[in-house]
Amino acid sequence: MLKLENITKVFYPGTVNEKTALIDINLQINKSDVVCIIGSNGSGKSTLFNIIAGTYPVTSGTITFDGVDITNKAEYRRAMTIGRIFQDPTKGTAANMSVEDNMITAETKGMKRLKISLNNAKREEFREILKQIGLDDRLKDNVGLLSGGQRQALTLLMTAMSRPKMLLLDEHTAALDPRNAQIVMDLTERFISEQKLTALMVTHNMQFAIDFGTRLIMMDEGQIILDLSGEEKKDLTVDKLVRLFKDIRKKTYATDAALLTTD
Repeated sequence: MLKLENITKVFYPGTVNEKTALIDINLQINKSDVVCIIGSNGSGKSTLFNIIAGTYPVTSGTITFDGVDITNKAEYRRAMTIGRIFQDPTKGTAANMSVEDNMITAETKGMKRLKISLNNAKREEFREILKQIGLDDRLKDNVGLLSGGQRQALTLLMTAMSRPKMLLLDEHTAALDPRNAQIVMDLTERFISEQKLTALMVTHNMQFAIDFGTRLIMMDEGQIILDLSGEEKKDLTVDKLVRLFKDIRKKTYATDAALLTTD
């Protein structure tokens, strides 16, 4: 489904600020894979997502999606099939638009020459959808009036409405309080299951990465150093993961507290 071949990303090449963020990444994501990506700050997780989404151009290498080369495809065009939810709840919705206007925008995403009227029947349909997150009485409210948890839940709902083929979840519960984080995570699992979505999720919660999904990828210094699935993943513990890191990198992690964080 998604294939990254020999992907390297260098920021500010040829300057004193030159930094290599990704080094010769080769990665294949298959249909219905649910992948947790872990690694310390600066390991390349966010850069990888930005490369996949088209936010950053690659320095070298090739990206294909469903057999089509998308290496030079614009971010807004990739967004037709690759949905992304950020850590910041304000990034997925338009604050100065009403809930119903945000939803109609999500529903018509990628549709050419097709207008859907925001009539009473459509509003009733939206109310039914919004019951899942308890916002069925907020259709007319501007999204800016919602809490962070409500906005993130709405973002997830709108992303599901646009029917992406792949979902990028960039620590999408990290900025929420525990109660709202659990609500959003429950919705995430439901949508992935119901729509049989392929998903990549960045998380710092090591135990969650072990328990959730079908694959676990660990990054360090711009490289993928572990890619585990099946029985290998099932047999993991946090302690085993830490030992694997130390065995592979031949060094002690800068701080095990960062690796083992449960935020």
